[in-house]
Amino acid sequence: MLRLLTLVFFAIAASSSLAQYPNRPLRLIVPFPPGGAVDILGRAISLNAREIFGQNIVVDNRAGFGGAVGSEIAARSNPDGYTLLMASTSTISINPVLYSKLAYHPTRDFTPVTLVGFVPHLVVESAAVPAANLKEFIAFARSKPGQLQYGSAGSGTPHHIAMEMFKRLAGVDLLHVPYKGTAPAVLDLLSGRIHIMSAEVLALLPHVRAGKLRALGMATSTRNQIAPDIPTVSEAGVPGFEVTSWYGVVAPAGTPREIVSLLSRGIAKSLSAPDMQQRFSDLGATPVGNTPEEFAAFIKREGAKWAKAVKDSGAKVE
Repeated sequence: MLRLLTLVFFAIAASSSLAQYPNRPLRLIVPFPPGGAVDILGRAISLNAREIFGQNIVVDNRAGFGGAVGSEIAARSNPDGYTLLMASTSTISINPVLYSKLAYHPTRDFTPVTLVGFVPHLVVESAAVPAANLKEFIAFARSKPGQLQYGSAGSGTPHHIAMEMFKRLAGVDLLHVPYKGTAPAVLDLLSGRIHIMSAEVLALLPHVRAGKLRALGMATSTRNQIAPDIPTVSEAGVPGFEVTSWYGVVAPAGTPREIVSLLSRGIAKSLSAPDMQQRFSDLGATPVGNTPEEFAAFIKREGAKWAKAVKDSGAKVE
Protein backbone atom coordinates (compact mmCIF):
# COMPACT_ATOMS: atom_id res chain seq x y z
CA MET A 1 0.00 0.00 0.00
CA LEU A 2 2.83 2.40 0.89
CA ARG A 3 4.55 1.65 -2.42
CA LEU A 4 1.32 2.26 -4.33
CA LEU A 5 0.74 5.57 -2.56
CA THR A 6 4.31 6.62 -3.36
CA LEU A 7 3.81 5.87 -7.06
CA VAL A 8 0.54 7.80 -7.06
CA PHE A 9 2.24 10.76 -5.37
CA PHE A 10 5.00 10.95 -7.96
CA ALA A 11 2.49 10.54 -10.80
CA ILE A 12 0.48 13.48 -9.48
CA ALA A 13 3.66 15.55 -8.99
CA ALA A 14 4.80 14.83 -12.55
CA SER A 15 1.35 15.73 -13.91
CA SER A 16 1.37 18.99 -11.96
CA SER A 17 4.89 19.81 -13.20
CA LEU A 18 3.85 19.20 -16.82
CA ALA A 19 0.78 21.39 -16.39
CA GLN A 20 3.06 24.26 -15.43
CA TYR A 21 5.66 23.58 -18.13
CA PRO A 22 7.20 25.75 -19.37
CA ASN A 23 7.02 28.54 -16.81
CA ARG A 24 10.34 30.18 -17.72
CA PRO A 25 12.44 30.65 -20.90
CA LEU A 26 14.05 27.59 -22.48
CA ARG A 27 17.74 27.47 -23.36
CA LEU A 28 18.80 26.09 -26.75
CA ILE A 29 22.51 25.32 -26.77
CA VAL A 30 24.08 25.83 -30.20
CA PRO A 31 27.52 24.19 -30.08
CA PHE A 32 29.01 26.43 -32.78
CA PRO A 33 29.63 30.20 -33.12
CA PRO A 34 26.98 32.56 -34.52
CA GLY A 35 26.66 32.74 -38.29
CA GLY A 36 26.77 29.05 -39.27
CA ALA A 37 23.89 26.81 -40.32
CA VAL A 38 23.38 25.31 -36.84
CA ASP A 39 23.08 28.80 -35.37
CA ILE A 40 20.88 30.19 -38.15
CA LEU A 41 18.36 27.34 -37.96
CA GLY A 42 18.46 27.33 -34.16
CA ARG A 43 17.54 30.99 -34.13
CA ALA A 44 14.85 30.39 -36.75
CA ILE A 45 12.96 27.89 -34.59
CA SER A 46 13.20 30.23 -31.61
CA LEU A 47 11.24 32.95 -33.43
CA ASN A 48 7.75 31.53 -32.82
CA ALA A 49 8.55 30.04 -29.41
CA ARG A 50 6.52 32.49 -27.32
CA GLU A 51 3.48 32.00 -29.54
CA ILE A 52 3.80 28.20 -29.39
CA PHE A 53 5.05 27.59 -25.84
CA GLY A 54 4.22 30.83 -24.04
CA GLN A 55 7.94 31.28 -23.32
CA ASN A 56 10.99 32.38 -25.30
CA ILE A 57 13.75 30.06 -26.46
CA VAL A 58 17.10 31.68 -25.76
CA VAL A 59 20.00 30.63 -28.01
CA ASP A 60 23.24 29.95 -26.11
CA ASN A 61 26.32 29.57 -28.36
CA ARG A 62 28.91 27.23 -26.79
CA ALA A 63 31.48 26.53 -29.49
CA GLY A 64 34.54 24.30 -29.50
CA PHE A 65 35.95 20.90 -30.48
CA GLY A 66 33.68 20.34 -33.50
CA GLY A 67 30.55 20.94 -31.44
CA ALA A 68 31.60 18.58 -28.64
CA VAL A 69 31.92 21.30 -25.96
CA GLY A 70 28.34 22.54 -26.23
CA SER A 71 27.03 18.99 -26.66
CA GLU A 72 28.69 17.90 -23.42
CA ILE A 73 27.18 20.88 -21.56
CA ALA A 74 23.73 19.91 -22.84
CA ALA A 75 24.23 16.23 -22.00
CA ARG A 76 25.16 17.10 -18.39
CA SER A 77 22.26 19.54 -17.93
CA ASN A 78 19.23 18.91 -15.76
CA PRO A 79 16.73 16.80 -17.77
CA ASP A 80 13.79 19.05 -16.96
CA GLY A 81 13.00 20.28 -20.46
CA TYR A 82 14.53 23.71 -19.98
CA THR A 83 17.87 22.96 -21.68
CA LEU A 84 17.92 21.64 -25.25
CA LEU A 85 20.65 21.06 -27.83
CA MET A 86 20.60 22.03 -31.49
CA ALA A 87 22.08 18.77 -32.72
CA SER A 88 23.51 18.18 -36.16
CA THR A 89 25.32 15.79 -38.45
CA SER A 90 28.61 16.82 -36.81
CA THR A 91 27.75 16.26 -33.18
CA ILE A 92 25.55 13.16 -33.45
CA SER A 93 26.54 11.30 -36.65
CA ILE A 94 30.24 12.09 -37.24
CA ASN A 95 32.01 12.93 -33.97
CA PRO A 96 31.35 9.48 -32.44
CA VAL A 97 33.00 7.87 -35.47
CA LEU A 98 36.05 10.14 -35.69
CA TYR A 99 36.84 10.58 -32.01
CA SER A 100 37.73 7.57 -29.86
CA LYS A 101 37.01 9.56 -26.70
CA LEU A 102 34.04 11.89 -26.42
CA ALA A 103 32.61 13.36 -23.21
CA TYR A 104 29.10 12.48 -24.40
CA HIS A 105 27.38 9.57 -26.17
CA PRO A 106 25.13 10.53 -29.12
CA THR A 107 22.26 8.22 -28.14
CA ARG A 108 22.69 7.29 -24.48
CA ASP A 109 23.07 10.91 -23.31
CA PHE A 110 20.27 12.45 -25.39
CA THR A 111 16.56 12.04 -26.04
CA PRO A 112 15.49 12.89 -29.63
CA VAL A 113 12.83 15.59 -29.84
CA THR A 114 12.38 16.38 -33.55
CA LEU A 115 14.25 16.67 -36.83
CA VAL A 116 14.25 20.34 -37.81
CA GLY A 117 15.49 20.10 -41.39
CA PHE A 118 18.12 19.51 -44.07
CA VAL A 119 20.52 21.88 -45.83
CA PRO A 120 22.55 20.95 -48.94
CA HIS A 121 26.20 21.89 -49.32
CA LEU A 122 27.66 24.32 -51.82
CA VAL A 123 31.30 24.22 -52.95
CA VAL A 124 32.86 27.66 -53.33
CA GLU A 125 36.29 29.13 -53.90
CA SER A 126 37.91 32.41 -52.92
CA ALA A 127 37.57 35.12 -55.53
CA ALA A 128 41.37 35.35 -55.39
CA VAL A 129 41.75 31.90 -56.96
CA PRO A 130 42.45 32.15 -60.72
CA ALA A 131 39.85 29.55 -61.74
CA ALA A 132 36.53 30.32 -63.40
CA ASN A 133 34.89 26.95 -62.72
CA LEU A 134 35.40 23.59 -61.00
CA LYS A 135 37.43 22.00 -63.80
CA GLU A 136 39.81 24.96 -63.81
CA PHE A 137 40.12 24.79 -60.02
CA ILE A 138 41.02 21.10 -60.19
CA ALA A 139 43.68 21.82 -62.81
CA PHE A 140 45.03 24.68 -60.70
CA ALA A 141 45.11 22.50 -57.56
CA ARG A 142 46.92 19.71 -59.38
CA SER A 143 49.59 22.19 -60.45
CA LYS A 144 50.16 23.07 -56.77
CA PRO A 145 49.85 19.81 -54.80
CA GLY A 146 49.54 20.37 -51.05
CA GLN A 147 49.71 24.17 -51.41
CA LEU A 148 46.02 25.08 -51.57
CA GLN A 149 43.96 25.05 -48.37
CA TYR A 150 40.37 24.21 -47.59
CA GLY A 151 38.53 25.36 -44.50
CA SER A 152 35.99 23.65 -42.28
CA ALA A 153 33.94 24.40 -39.17
CA GLY A 154 36.23 22.01 -37.32
CA SER A 155 37.60 18.50 -37.49
CA GLY A 156 34.80 16.00 -37.78
CA THR A 157 32.25 18.42 -39.23
CA PRO A 158 30.47 17.63 -42.52
CA HIS A 159 32.64 20.33 -44.16
CA HIS A 160 35.75 18.33 -43.21
CA ILE A 161 34.36 14.96 -44.35
CA ALA A 162 32.94 16.49 -47.53
CA MET A 163 36.25 17.99 -48.63
CA GLU A 164 38.13 14.78 -47.91
CA MET A 165 35.61 13.04 -50.16
CA PHE A 166 36.10 15.79 -52.74
CA LYS A 167 39.89 15.37 -52.65
CA ARG A 168 39.55 11.65 -53.32
CA LEU A 169 36.97 12.02 -56.10
CA ALA A 170 38.74 14.95 -57.81
CA GLY A 171 42.27 13.58 -57.38
CA VAL A 172 43.67 16.70 -55.71
CA ASP A 173 45.90 17.29 -52.69
CA LEU A 174 44.54 20.04 -50.42
CA LEU A 175 45.52 21.04 -46.88
CA HIS A 176 42.82 21.05 -44.20
CA VAL A 177 42.51 24.14 -41.98
CA PRO A 178 39.94 23.56 -39.19
CA TYR A 179 38.18 26.50 -37.53
CA LYS A 180 35.85 26.82 -34.53
CA GLY A 181 32.80 27.23 -36.71
CA THR A 182 31.61 28.05 -40.22
CA ALA A 183 31.63 31.84 -39.83
CA PRO A 184 35.37 32.22 -39.02
CA ALA A 185 36.24 29.83 -41.84
CA VAL A 186 34.17 31.87 -44.29
CA LEU A 187 35.90 35.07 -43.14
CA ASP A 188 39.28 33.61 -44.09
CA LEU A 189 37.85 32.35 -47.38
CA LEU A 190 36.62 35.85 -48.16
CA SER A 191 40.04 37.31 -47.39
CA GLY A 192 41.83 34.72 -49.55
CA ARG A 193 43.73 33.09 -46.64
CA ILE A 194 42.15 29.76 -47.62
CA HIS A 195 41.09 28.74 -51.11
CA ILE A 196 38.05 26.46 -51.14
CA MET A 197 35.27 25.21 -48.90
CA SER A 198 32.21 22.97 -48.90
CA ALA A 199 29.54 24.20 -46.49
CA GLU A 200 25.81 24.69 -46.14
CA VAL A 201 24.29 26.76 -48.92
CA LEU A 202 22.66 29.21 -46.49
CA ALA A 203 26.07 30.22 -45.10
CA LEU A 204 27.76 30.71 -48.48
CA LEU A 205 25.20 31.78 -51.08
CA PRO A 206 24.84 35.40 -49.83
CA HIS A 207 28.59 35.89 -50.43
CA VAL A 208 28.33 34.31 -53.87
CA ARG A 209 25.49 36.65 -54.80
CA ALA A 210 27.53 39.59 -53.53
CA GLY A 211 30.39 38.58 -55.84
CA LYS A 212 32.77 37.91 -52.95
CA LEU A 213 32.97 34.13 -53.46
CA ARG A 214 32.78 32.02 -56.60
CA ALA A 215 30.37 29.05 -56.70
CA LEU A 216 31.87 25.87 -58.13
CA GLY A 217 28.94 23.51 -57.69
CA MET A 218 25.96 22.45 -55.60
CA ALA A 219 26.53 19.14 -53.77
CA THR A 220 23.12 17.78 -54.75
CA SER A 221 21.80 15.28 -57.32
CA THR A 222 19.81 18.00 -59.11
CA ARG A 223 20.06 21.78 -59.27
CA ASN A 224 18.62 23.61 -56.28
CA GLN A 225 15.65 25.93 -56.83
CA ILE A 226 17.27 28.58 -54.63
CA ALA A 227 20.12 28.93 -57.18
CA PRO A 228 19.20 27.14 -60.42
CA ASP A 229 22.06 28.86 -62.25
CA ILE A 230 24.65 26.97 -60.19
CA PRO A 231 25.46 23.52 -61.64
CA THR A 232 25.73 20.45 -59.45
CA VAL A 233 29.25 19.30 -58.60
CA SER A 234 28.60 16.22 -60.74
CA GLU A 235 27.65 18.41 -63.72
CA ALA A 236 30.70 20.59 -63.11
CA GLY A 237 33.14 17.70 -63.31
CA VAL A 238 33.20 15.57 -60.12
CA PRO A 239 30.52 12.84 -60.38
CA GLY A 240 29.18 11.33 -57.18
CA PHE A 241 29.81 14.26 -54.84
CA GLU A 242 26.63 14.85 -52.82
CA VAL A 243 26.51 16.22 -49.27
CA THR A 244 23.53 17.31 -47.16
CA SER A 245 23.64 18.19 -43.47
CA TRP A 246 20.78 17.59 -41.03
CA TYR A 247 19.74 19.55 -37.91
CA GLY A 248 17.45 18.65 -35.04
CA VAL A 249 16.59 19.27 -31.41
CA VAL A 250 17.51 16.82 -28.66
CA ALA A 251 17.10 16.96 -24.87
CA PRO A 252 19.26 15.47 -22.08
CA ALA A 253 18.52 11.79 -21.45
CA GLY A 254 15.90 11.35 -18.77
CA THR A 255 13.75 14.29 -19.85
CA PRO A 256 10.12 13.28 -19.14
CA ARG A 257 8.41 11.75 -22.15
CA GLU A 258 5.41 14.08 -21.84
CA ILE A 259 7.68 17.13 -22.05
CA VAL A 260 9.57 15.68 -25.02
CA SER A 261 6.27 15.06 -26.82
CA LEU A 262 5.07 18.59 -26.05
CA LEU A 263 8.31 20.08 -27.41
CA SER A 264 8.19 17.88 -30.51
CA ARG A 265 4.60 18.86 -31.33
CA GLY A 266 5.30 22.54 -30.68
CA ILE A 267 8.42 22.74 -32.85
CA ALA A 268 6.73 20.74 -35.63
CA LYS A 269 3.78 23.16 -35.51
CA SER A 270 6.17 26.09 -35.78
CA LEU A 271 7.95 24.53 -38.75
CA SER A 272 4.66 23.99 -40.58
CA ALA A 273 3.67 27.67 -40.37
CA PRO A 274 3.69 29.43 -43.80
CA ASP A 275 6.15 32.11 -42.66
CA MET A 276 8.58 29.45 -41.38
CA GLN A 277 8.21 27.40 -44.57
CA GLN A 278 9.08 30.51 -46.60
CA ARG A 279 11.99 31.36 -44.29
CA PHE A 280 13.50 27.91 -44.72
CA SER A 281 12.95 28.02 -48.48
CA ASP A 282 14.76 31.36 -48.68
CA LEU A 283 17.68 29.79 -46.82
CA GLY A 284 17.82 26.79 -49.17
CA ALA A 285 16.74 24.51 -46.31
CA THR A 286 14.00 21.88 -46.13
CA PRO A 287 11.94 21.93 -42.90
CA VAL A 288 10.76 18.62 -41.41
CA GLY A 289 9.32 18.36 -37.88
CA ASN A 290 8.68 14.71 -36.96
CA THR A 291 8.01 12.61 -33.86
CA PRO A 292 10.70 11.64 -31.31
CA GLU A 293 10.40 8.01 -32.46
CA GLU A 294 10.85 8.94 -36.12
CA PHE A 295 13.81 11.15 -35.26
CA ALA A 296 15.42 8.34 -33.23
CA ALA A 297 15.15 5.96 -36.20
CA PHE A 298 16.58 8.65 -38.48
CA ILE A 299 19.57 9.20 -36.16
CA LYS A 300 20.31 5.47 -36.27
CA ARG A 301 20.27 5.42 -40.08
CA GLU A 302 22.41 8.56 -40.34
CA GLY A 303 24.97 7.12 -37.92
CA ALA A 304 25.50 4.14 -40.21
CA LYS A 305 25.62 6.30 -43.35
CA TRP A 306 28.18 8.77 -42.01
CA ALA A 307 30.32 6.01 -40.49
CA LYS A 308 30.75 4.68 -44.01
CA ALA A 309 31.34 8.19 -45.40
CA VAL A 310 34.07 8.85 -42.84
CA LYS A 311 35.75 5.54 -43.63
CA ASP A 312 35.52 6.05 -47.41
CA SER A 313 36.83 9.61 -47.18
CA GLY A 314 39.91 8.63 -45.19
CA ALA A 315 39.34 11.67 -42.96
CA LYS A 316 41.44 11.89 -39.81
CA VAL A 317 41.30 14.17 -36.78
CA GLU A 318 44.09 16.70 -36.50
